[in-house]
Amino acid sequence: MKVIASSIRKGNVIEQDGKLYVVLTAENIHPGKGTPVSQIEMRRIGDGVKISERYKTTDQVEKATIEDHNFNYLYEDADGFHFMNNENYDQVQVPKDIVGSAAPYLQENMTVKLSLHDMVPVAITLPQRATLEVVETEPVTKGQTASSSYKPAILSNGVRTNVPPHVGTGTRIVVMTEDGSYVERAKD
Repeated sequence: MKVIASSIRKGNVIEQDGKLYVVLTAENIHPGKGTPVSQIEMRRIGDGVKISERYKTTDQVEKATIEDHNFNYLYEDADGFHFMNNENYDQVQVPKDIVGSAAPYLQENMTVKLSLHDMVPVAITLPQRATLEVVETEPVTKGQTASSSYKPAILSNGVRTNVPPHVGTGTRIVVMTEDGSYVERAKD
């Protein structure tokens, strides 16, 4: 489906020269003089190569048809990550490079959104938040107040983050899956 370049957004998948690219950033630039342009950074889905393209904002770009479906995470093996479609119970394998930095946050039976192009996974969207346990952090220091600086901690998925001083080892916390930042203590 042809669309104008200025309508492309992060997460869209576009087709160029017979290859699929996922858009990482899309910025419309309006210089004082000259033609407005769309600066688009994208990653080729086949091999992960990143490229940057500049289009006139009115240029036509081929936007690939993508279907989003909910899948449950099953397990990981040497071939990649395995998911099951919630509607028809079909299983699909997703390569490690597509899951990327989201991998540590995947939990068994977690519902994720997979974007498919001709039934081939091209992108994954995790829930915004995940509940994890703090497995290592510094002990609380007497006199530290809740408003003081955060302290480093290691979570049950191996990710390092910063937590408030009152959070100790063994505490379950909620973090943002996008960057691992602390949100709140988990309500058990």
